[in-house]
Amino acid sequence: MFPAKINRNLLLLHLTVLVWGFTGILGALISVTAVHLVWYRVLIASASLFIYFKCTKKSIRVSSGLFVKFILTGGLVGLHWFLFFQSIKIANVSVTLVCMSSLTLFTALLEPLVNKQRIAYLELLIGLLIICGIYLIFKFEAQYINGIILGLVCAFCGSLFTIINGKFIQHSKATIISFYEMFGAWLWLSLFMFMSGNFNTEMILKPHDLIYLLLLGTVCTSAAYVAGVAVMKELSAFRVALITNLEPIYGILLALLIFKQDEKMSAGFYGGACLVLGAVFLYPILKTKIEHQKLKKQLPTV
Repeated sequence: MFPAKINRNLLLLHLTVLVWGFTGILGALISVTAVHLVWYRVLIASASLFIYFKCTKKSIRVSSGLFVKFILTGGLVGLHWFLFFQSIKIANVSVTLVCMSSLTLFTALLEPLVNKQRIAYLELLIGLLIICGIYLIFKFEAQYINGIILGLVCAFCGSLFTIINGKFIQHSKATIISFYEMFGAWLWLSLFMFMSGNFNTEMILKPHDLIYLLLLGTVCTSAAYVAGVAVMKELSAFRVALITNLEPIYGILLALLIFKQDEKMSAGFYGGACLVLGAVFLYPILKTKIEHQKLKKQLPTV
């Protein structure tokens, strides 16, 4: 039996991952364009975090160097979210979420390059399985090819800023990083919208859009992010990573329940999706076993 505190944290983590999976559903329900959707999302998220800092009387001061780095990374976050919602709008939730699972592959390949380490054979094997799964999706769902490409580029951007944040978190608090990156995403999107003439009547919200955006910006972004960080105080990184891999599954099941026929795909899609998700789940399990074996070899024999 798990201690009560760990049980509560496991429940909170599953709830958080379910909320993350619901993000794609909200993206499909909101009627404004992807760029307007993300602009509103990061505005609401950064504003809610600013209110949090004011209520808790915590300082948001950072050095000028860190400020610039956070704002630049925020641009990458904004691009990632724009590609995510654009992929949903031109394909559907299921396609986008499966493509997002390739984030594990990109991280496994990019992180050793950034940290100047050797790429392990395990990462290459898992990467090949994910590529095979995505190939099956491409083959059987050719009508969604543009959405698939956007979803893969989105995963690549997500991998980049995840690796960057892995370095930031060593010296800065998660809430500070999140606030400035979301504010940075809003600044870059505002600049893009100004230059491209996207501050127009298309960004006018319908009543249901406002409700969904408030849910997206507060519950699915600020609150879920804080909860995701909080559970790591009690749960191992491995367990958190393993449960987080359920996000595409939760999202696809929610999409099937809500959108029904619009989300039903071919057998080839589900075969490719199972291959991708299976590889994503297999990776942390195999990696842990390999690390345990290395540790046993290093221990002195009695």
